Amino acid sequence: MPSARQHTYETEVVWTGNLGTGTDSYRSYRRTHEVGADGPAPIAGSSDPHFRGDADRWNPEQLLLAALSQCHMLSYLHACAVNGVVVTAYTDRAAGTMTETGDGGGRFTGVVLRPRVEVAEPSMAEKAVALHEDAHRLCFIASSVNFPVGHEPEVTVRPGGPVRPAEG
Repeated sequence: MPSARQHTYETEVVWTGNLGTGTDSYRSYRRTHEVGADGPAPIAGSSDPHFRGDADRWNPEQLLLAALSQCHMLSYLHACAVNGVVVTAYTDRAAGTMTETGDGGGRFTGVVLRPRVEVAEPSMAEKAVALHEDAHRLCFIASSVNFPVGHEPEVTVRPGGPVRPAEG
């Protein structure tokens, strides 16, 4: 069996919400921040509006949900490509539930991914649904969280005729 490969990721989070008096009270600062990494453009972040955050910025809960959705999609597209299923469109409207605890903390209790997949031919539809199980198993992020991640896929067939898989 080949040895496990390790990958290291680095990000930087910089708080931008000091209004001049720092955190001298719960209401005296903004929750705004920038999430960055070498390469991509920064992400404007804040807390959820329920926690005095800005609705026009990404919050950590949304980013976790997006990471699960992205990872599933990328794992799924790979599984389809190596199994002869031609995906022509993919959209996911994921939903997650976070429950607050009495001590001010909280945790996610579950996420449901709802991928809407379009495939090239009717003969691919059944396999396209089944490959979501493989994608779930392969997803690095879903394998790393301690709450259930379900999926409710819907597969349709591309109108207008078949598209053949590319060679190689």
